[in-house]
Amino acid sequence: MSVPVPGTTDQLLPIATGRRAAQVVGAHLRERPWVSALTALTAVAASAAGLIAPWVLGRLVDAVGGGGSVWPYVGGLLGAAVLVAVLTGLSALLIARLGETVLARLREAVVDRALHLSSATLDRVRGGDLLSRVGDDVAKVADSVTSGLPQVAGAGLTVLLTVVGLGALDGRLALAGLVAIPLYVLALRWYLPRSAPRYAAERVAMGERSQALVSSVQGADTVHAYADEQRHRDVVTDRSARALDIGVGVFRLFTDFGWRMNRAEYVGLAAVLGVGFALVRSGDVTVGAVTTAALLFHRLFGPLGLLLFSFDDVQSAGASLVRMVGVADLPAVPDREPVRTPHRPAVELRGVTHGYGDGPPVLTEVELRLAPGERVALVGASGAGKTTLAGVLAGGLTPRAGTVLLDGAPADLRAHVGLVSQEVHVFAGTLADDVRLARPGASDTEVRAALAVVGADWAQLDDRVGEGGRELTAPQAQQLALARLVLADPPVAVLDEATAEAGSAGARDLEEAALAATAGRTTLVVAHRLTQAARADRVVVLEAGRVVEEGTHAELVAAGGRYAGLWSAWTARG
Repeated sequence: MSVPVPGTTDQLLPIATGRRAAQVVGAHLRERPWVSALTALTAVAASAAGLIAPWVLGRLVDAVGGGGSVWPYVGGLLGAAVLVAVLTGLSALLIARLGETVLARLREAVVDRALHLSSATLDRVRGGDLLSRVGDDVAKVADSVTSGLPQVAGAGLTVLLTVVGLGALDGRLALAGLVAIPLYVLALRWYLPRSAPRYAAERVAMGERSQALVSSVQGADTVHAYADEQRHRDVVTDRSARALDIGVGVFRLFTDFGWRMNRAEYVGLAAVLGVGFALVRSGDVTVGAVTTAALLFHRLFGPLGLLLFSFDDVQSAGASLVRMVGVADLPAVPDREPVRTPHRPAVELRGVTHGYGDGPPVLTEVELRLAPGERVALVGASGAGKTTLAGVLAGGLTPRAGTVLLDGAPADLRAHVGLVSQEVHVFAGTLADDVRLARPGASDTEVRAALAVVGADWAQLDDRVGEGGRELTAPQAQQLALARLVLADPPVAVLDEATAEAGSAGARDLEEAALAATAGRTTLVVAHRLTQAARADRVVVLEAGRVVEEGTHAELVAAGGRYAGLWSAWTARG
């Protein structure tokens, strides 16, 4: 189960409940029963071995008082120290290894869901939120698993077994130590309600800070062009200051929690020593027994303080964990093999209606048919719904109503339709590997052939491109995207303003590349340039989410309707 974040918008990805996160972690542990059991037994043994030293020291005190030899007890202390060291190290290793394994499976699920997020979701959510979940949150949980989790698990078992040992030694001394419990409880009741919301707010603030940084860096050229650096710097400063203020507030709260813990420890130890003194005077217990009890109670200080102080890291890691599980719980997308068949199907949209969130429909009862191998241009004013229709046809958006059919039957659109959009990402690596994303097993000869189809005669397969490599122009990046389409060879193609970034100089070459890449395919072209519409088999005009005109370029120009007006304005621009 996932819930929205209080005080935030629906632009954030879902966040799981704490109970759901525990269920997910438990399911991963049950998949490894023997390893989990061995890890638990080793942790218990390490904590139990820690009880040996206080018991031996108590016996040593009585032996000294009775004039006995101390060397057997010294040997026992040395042996206990070695045993505790070995078992504690082994326990930490097993806990970290098991935790890292579970985290790796969860991290794989998070990355898998992130890579399969639909176009609609990616458009809606904040990029910084997604980046924070696959970056900051994973790092926070990983750090907790490798360092915090072994300590917390060991401390918890130490506290439990020490209390049991203290009770077995003498119930009255154990009851004296319980005087500290109400003070511990009061400290926790003061701290927990105040800290949990602040940790959640801190994670959200970090996501917003990441979003501001990502937006400013990715749009650096535009920011410079409009001399808008100061405003973006102010936004980043504001987000960073907010995250810092929340962090400082959390630390201040944590230090206040610390002195409340110390107060409980002092009161508890004083009670054990006071009761022990009375029992020794009455002859009910020995000095050694009281020494053992005091050492056992004092032994609680470290692990109990670690447990309570670790709420700082535990809650922060918990806040990150539920954010990761929120992404991992998104519906899985099954793996698919791309369809490479010479058959070019007919495509039909029947009564397609779609909108975003609770907003009004962007498409309303769209009826559209593309014949096998037909090239259809989709035109209309900005906001008419062209990109939404392209997303529905490409399988990136699931319409509110209606359906998309291939040859009259429902089909896995993402397996049959290749989409080339206006925004093209060039991945870091060789140019050949970048094109080969469409078909990882393609040979160099096939990659060269795909580049040749789109006229990318400038391309060298061994060139490094993307971050740290050769910087490609907008037309060159689009040629790479079109070459991927050729290599994937889908039967249906959707070009969503794929030539819009070419500029007037490269527009003609890129339009020729688009024609070559989609030759023979059933193709929908969201036409940014009406010259693309003029060369299409048919033109469809979309207005306010409805098809208002369709026909050939010549027919629509002659009809003198909306398309004719668009064409007249286009040609007037020269």
